[in-house]
Amino acid sequence: MASQSVHSEGAELGRYLRARRTQTSPGHVGLTVGAGIRRTPGLRREELATLAGISIDYYVRLERGKETRPSPAVLDSLARALHMDDQEHQHLRELAARAARYAPEPPPAPSRTVRPHLKLLLESLRPNPAYVISRSMDMLAWNPGGLALYAGLEEWPIKHRNLARYLFLHPAARDLFPDWDRQVTGCVARLRAVAGTAPDAPDLTNLVGELLLKSPDFAGLWERYEVTGRKPAQKSFQHPQVGKVTLASQSLHVEGTPGQRIGVYTAEPGTPEHDALLLLDMATSATSAHTTVLRPS
Repeated sequence: MASQSVHSEGAELGRYLRARRTQTSPGHVGLTVGAGIRRTPGLRREELATLAGISIDYYVRLERGKETRPSPAVLDSLARALHMDDQEHQHLRELAARAARYAPEPPPAPSRTVRPHLKLLLESLRPNPAYVISRSMDMLAWNPGGLALYAGLEEWPIKHRNLARYLFLHPAARDLFPDWDRQVTGCVARLRAVAGTAPDAPDLTNLVGELLLKSPDFAGLWERYEVTGRKPAQKSFQHPQVGKVTLASQSLHVEGTPGQRIGVYTAEPGTPEHDALLLLDMATSATSAHTTVLRPS
């Protein structure tokens, strides 16, 4: 079993290197492309090995998962050759540590319990939409606007409310986000980064398995193996209730509860966007109150 685990981790490191290599153009790293037809997308193995200053045989072993103990200097050289940013470089180090079995025992699955004071915090942020999500993007808690902003999400059972699932599988998502392509790319990059350090976590594997089966768009992005998500400072929504709004977006890690994050959207008071948030909050609150009264009967 131990040898199978090492092979699996080495294969994950190799898949990451191959994905980054095939998506790096020769021109991007300063190589001159000849007139002949290139059969390989991106860099060839020998080109990357030369740029990184390592032998082609050693690099092939890395990419095939047969070499599982690259030195920090080799990892740094590969990161420089592939022009990795800090997030991608750190992800490479983490995969290599796991492949070499240097990583500590994986921590237990993060708690899904949202502490009471965080729920009070969400309420105090109204009318600004806010919610708490897990590392796999499950919605764990929300204020009225936090749920209503994702049009149609309230129609799903609570246990199915997941922002990645919403983006790829809810019919309203493409209409809600004018830049849907950008949103889903960042979403998959975030999930890829988490899955690289916790590949056997049930909350991630179940979600990824579902999306691979149901969404060709997700499957295509997942194979690209990008781990750097460029989260924009603002996000635009074409909302069926309040029209087009552009809101400031902020994500905050919850102290003391690993894996949980708070998402908040804000607008300057007195602006049309803030008026739209007020309308959304009031309409949702009225609907919720009405539903609560009717439910017992």
